[in-house]
Amino acid sequence: MAESTSSSTTTPRAGILTLSIKDKNSLYSAYMPFLINGGLFIPTNRPYEMGQELFMLLNLMDETEKIPIQGKVVWKTPPGSESYRSSGIGVQFTEADGGVARAKIETYLAGALGSDRQTHTM
Repeated sequence: MAESTSSSTTTPRAGILTLSIKDKNSLYSAYMPFLINGGLFIPTNRPYEMGQELFMLLNLMDETEKIPIQGKVVWKTPPGSESYRSSGIGVQFTEADGGVARAKIETYLAGALGSDRQTHTM
């Protein structure tokens, strides 16, 4: 999963992330279905603030179009946490896209969402 961003690190301002998830296992590990509207865990060492608004362009698998997603930071796993988990942020999707991102992700993950396999968050 690639990440690039332009964002302020001092105040919660809108940032832009470009994400590319190339396989179903990575998508499963990153997806946060327990959040209202869904969300993604994004591995990063960059500092983000809780509640910080973000705009993402998500490229799934081999699709040519990127999915625009508005979200906000609702989860942080800091670098050097005691657990084995990757450092990063959890971004909750807003209702702005009408559920398009969540629907596409859940279509890719059909049949796997009930699995008890480990993810980046739970």
